Amino acid sequence: MRKLIFFIGPAGAGKTTLARAWVRRHGGAFLDMDTLLRPAAEAIMTLAGQDPSDRDSPFYKQHCRDLGYRITMDAALEQLLLDQDAIVIGPFTKEQGDPLWLEGELARIGASIRDVSIKVIYAYLPSEDVYKERIRLRGSALDVWKLDNWQQFRSSLQRREITWRMEPSSLLYWDNSEPLSDAREAELAAFILA
Repeated sequence: MRKLIFFIGPAGAGKTTLARAWVRRHGGAFLDMDTLLRPAAEAIMTLAGQDPSDRDSPFYKQHCRDLGYRITMDAALEQLLLDQDAIVIGPFTKEQGDPLWLEGELARIGASIRDVSIKVIYAYLPSEDVYKERIRLRGSALDVWKLDNWQQFRSSLQRREITWRMEPSSLLYWDNSEPLSDAREAELAAFILA
């Protein structure tokens, strides 16, 4: 059965690193929202006279955020139509709270949770300090706003409940503070392939 695998969670939690490790070993279409949106976001932000590296300000959220999710999910749905696995990476902060969101996305291609294997890995870290250090160490221009506006940004790091209507066995909250050892990779594979 085709799989729709989400690696979601806050910035710095390591969701992209986890997803890359999965795809290297098991294959599938690697669909990182940041990568897919970047050219459009940079153009929109530049045309608006904003920082093209900004991914967190209210202006970005208003003018680019939803476009990124649409692009990413359209690419994922296209993979599912081709009976291919889609591995989707992004925070999905707003979408997590909408119980009907996942069903609505699948319905766009005439699919449902009965004919697509859904797996959601919510990567998180144990403390705000660990997030801040990971984000700082990445050294990405995309993180400057986060670090400069930490008091405003830090609320996005709270672990959230996924409300999508799916089997509880489809969701794994994954403490990603430890390196991805062979044993941990086997644990992740046992969850995704179950």
